[in-house]
Order: sequence, then structure tokens, then C-alpha cells
Amino acid sequence: MQRRGQPQRVRHNPVLGDALAACRGHLIHAALFSALLNLLYLAPSLFMLQVYDRVVPTRGAVTLAMLTLIFLAAVATLGLLDLLRTRLLIRASARLDRLLAPALIGTLLQAPNAQGQGGVLLREFDTLRQTITGLGMIALFDAPWSPIYMLVCFLLHPALGAMAVGCSAVLLLLTFLNERGTKALVQDASVAQQHGYQRVDASLAAAGVVRALGMQAGLVRLHLRDRQLAQALQMRAAFVGARYLTLSRTVRIAMQSLALGLGALLAIEQRISGGTIFAASLLIARALAPIEGITAAWRNMIQARAAYGALLALFETGWPVRGQTRLPEVRGDVAVERLSVADPEETRLVLHAIDLRIAAGEMVGVIGPSGAGKSTLVRALVGAQPAAAGAVRIDGATLADWPEEQLAAAIGYVPQEPTLFHGTIKQNIARFRTAEGSGAAALDAEVIRAARQCGAHDFILRLPQAYDTRLGWNGAGLSVGQAQRIALARALFGRPRVLVLDEPNASLDAEGEAQLSAALAEQKRAGVTIIVVAHRTGILAASDRLVVLRDGRLEMFDTREAVVRRLSGSRAIADEAAGAEGRA
Repeated sequence: MQRRGQPQRVRHNPVLGDALAACRGHLIHAALFSALLNLLYLAPSLFMLQVYDRVVPTRGAVTLAMLTLIFLAAVATLGLLDLLRTRLLIRASARLDRLLAPALIGTLLQAPNAQGQGGVLLREFDTLRQTITGLGMIALFDAPWSPIYMLVCFLLHPALGAMAVGCSAVLLLLTFLNERGTKALVQDASVAQQHGYQRVDASLAAAGVVRALGMQAGLVRLHLRDRQLAQALQMRAAFVGARYLTLSRTVRIAMQSLALGLGALLAIEQRISGGTIFAASLLIARALAPIEGITAAWRNMIQARAAYGALLALFETGWPVRGQTRLPEVRGDVAVERLSVADPEETRLVLHAIDLRIAAGEMVGVIGPSGAGKSTLVRALVGAQPAAAGAVRIDGATLADWPEEQLAAAIGYVPQEPTLFHGTIKQNIARFRTAEGSGAAALDAEVIRAARQCGAHDFILRLPQAYDTRLGWNGAGLSVGQAQRIALARALFGRPRVLVLDEPNASLDAEGEAQLSAALAEQKRAGVTIIVVAHRTGILAASDRLVVLRDGRLEMFDTREAVVRRLSGSRAIADEAAGAEGRA
């Protein structure tokens, strides 16, 4: 994912582009309202000009009353248009959230390199949305009208117009210096803040371990250092930005007052009327206001641009687009073709050119020492980790060829850690699917069937609210063994045709392992393809073949009896060699 501190170029992406295009209508109408607003902003200047030039010399009370009514109507219309413009921008922000948030969250859940980035990227998205409705966007809409105000100043007198142009040039120079002085600082501060958020999220996810090992004080110091670094960078950017913002305000106030002085001088020389003095001051102030607004909002604009770049980088991760054509129902043939998988940082290969052919209905065990790549292999089999090379095929079609919902319904997966979610036990087993009417009854029946099959039904009924018991984050409220049984029930939900289990018996007692073995035997009789990673190999007694991995490479793939015989022979040779060495 692209960091904020890196140079960015303007690129486009269909997901972001379509969402922003859908908000284009709101922004166009907001720009039209801005045009009307800026025309009405001329009303105070015209009112003052007419009062001083027509009403005061002629003592025309009736004229004053009519001018006042017209002025109040213009101001009321101005206020209404300003409200409508603000509401349009707010609705544009809400629409952008409605259109883009599902794609953003979905991409975060799919993209393997976005792990730990979710909260940060959602904050980036909110920064982009808030900038759309902020003062910076309004200043951008008003900016094209600054030359028009300057033109009106020229119509009043060329000297007034020249002064307006000179003031604008000074403010634009300050805006440029502000951008040059704060851009790198804001980006560095944002990167530091991102890192701090990620580390805090990781520590909170392991809060129990932190307390148990007495790591709290050390981690607090670490996170405080992260915050202090980010805060120091933010303060530097804020100080630089405040300096230029203060200069901009000072220049604007000084120029507005000097405009009064210039107008008075021109009036003394009888080149303009008395009312033009005050009208010119208001017009110059109005011409400079958008430039000052852009300067004030420049930091937010930099952050919004960086947020756009970060979101663009996420949507361009290259995650394969799923096929949309519904394929024939899954039989369960699994083929692994020259599969290589890299680590999350893509610095080295964890699996090297694995080739496997598993027939529908086979039960295959995956064994090997720790770090051999067993969990990486099964994660790649279910699409949880992308391939660096090669492919995984189910019934001849790659994982990307299958519509996501069809493939997910055909696969049952138990990860090495149960990975339960905040919600009820029923929701976790049902994979958070919902149904209404008769479908709700069928859903409940399927949840209970899956729980019965892995032996989880009885202990669930003993919980305070049975299947409606609400779990905390990461399944808090259950023991590790209970959580693993819920994960098994979730894998069996929907009668999948391929079961991929990563150490499903790691936290089960003898009774639970017996129930798991019975469940797997039942699945095997039903013709389900079963792939099981196990260190405790008792559960692999019914397996047809075994895969042996070592250092990310396929060492053996043969019948269970042949693999056991070869492994036993290797151990005997090793023991004999060790004994001979000892005797020597």
C-alpha cells in the first residue's frame, strides 16, 4: 500500500471513479448555488453604494425603505442558497459513503496485504468525505468569482482594481509558500500517526497476553513514543501553517483597510463617489476571502489528497475479480498446480511449486514440522492467501473463476485459530447469513444440524442463552475448546463439498476429538473432500493419502501406509546413525 510520504501521481480507478461520478450532480448543483451566492454577495456593496450616493444626498426615506426591502430579500435568498449548498455537500458526502464504504470494507476483507490497515484506511476515507463538505470545498467553489469581484473593482476605478489584484497576488504567494512548507510535514505526520494507530490496534487485540506477561508498562512507553513523534511532526506542520494563515489574515485586514484609505483619497480628488469608498472595501474583502479560505483549509486538502492516494492504492492491489457466471455444483476435485506463496511482506517464498491432485471424496492429511508451510497451503486452498505463482483449481476452475458466494457455500474452513466474531453463536455458525419467514426456520435447523454433527449442540444448550448467547470480540466468552467446536460447526454449515481443517483437534479433549473423528467419517461417507492439517495425527487414521511438507516444499504425497512406512524407515535409520555415533 502506498505510503503518504511517497510522491503521488493523479490516477483513476473505476471503483473510486464511479463513486465520485455518482456525486458529481451534487457538486455541480453546489457550484451553481455558489455562482448565485456570489452574485448576491454584491448586494451589500450595491446597497451601501446606493445609500451613500442616492439616499443621503437626497434625504430619500422612501428610496431607503425600498432599497432596504430589496437588500433584505437578497440577504434572505443568500442565506437560503448557502443552506442548500451546505446540505448538497453533506448529501454528497453521505452518498459517497453509501456507495464506496461497502466496496472499501469488502476490499479490506479480501486484500491480504491490508491486514491491520482497516481502521487507518477507514479514517482516511472519512477524511476524504469530510473534506468534501468542509470549508475548503466551499472556498474552491467561490475562488472562480474572485476575478469577477476584481473586475467590478476595476469598473469602479482602475486603481481599486489594481489594488485588488495586488492583494490577491500576495495571498496566492502566501498560499504557495504554505503548501511548500507544510506538504511534506503533513504527510510525515500522517504516516507516523498511521503507524501509531496500527501498533495500538495490535496491542489491544492481544490485551490479555499483554497483561499476563506484564508487558503493559513497556508497551505504554512504546505507544507514547509513537504518539510523541506524530505529535511533534503535527506541531511542526501546525506551526508552519499557522504562520502563513496569520500572515494571510493580517494582509487581508490591512488591505481591506488600505482600500478604504485609497477610496478616500480618490474621493477627495473627486474621482469616485463617497459610497464607492465603502463598496470597494467590501468588494476587495470578498475577492480575497476564497483565497484566505483555501489557505486555511490547505492542510485538510493535503490530507484528503493523500487519503485519495491511499484508497486508490488499496483498490489497485490487483486482487482477482471473481467470476460472475454460476458454475455447476461443486463435486470436490482439488488440484494444486505449481503453487508458490510468498510471505505477507513478499520478501520470500513460503511455498515452492507445490503440485497436488485430490479426487472428490478423498481425505488427505497434511503433516510436517513447524514452519513447513502447512497453514499457508490450506489458506491458499481456500483463497485466504494469494498465490505468487501457480493456481488452485476446484473441479477444473480456478478460485477466481467461481462466483464468491457459490465457492464460499461449497467450502468449509477451520483456521488454525477459531476466529469467531462479535455476535451470537447462531450468527457465527450461520456465517452471519439471515433469512425471513420459512427461510428462518430452515436456517435455524441447519445451524443446529451443523452443531450436532461436531458435538457442539449439548454444550451450547448449557450456555446462558443457548444459541442466542452473544460472544465478545474474537469469541470472548468461550473456552478455546468450545470456540474450536463452534468453528467446526461453522465449517460444516451448509453441507460443503470441500472441508479444509487446520489443526481442528489442537484444543479438543479426548471426547471432542472422538466426536470430530466421527464427524469426519460421516463427511467422508457423504463423498466430501477433506483436507486436514494435524500435529496430533490420530485424527488422520482414516485418511486416504498424506502430504508431507518440509521447508515449503512437497517432500511426499502418497498413500497413508506408504508415507508412514517411509517415515518410520527414515526414523529407524536416523536412530541407528545416532546410536553408532554415540558408540563411537
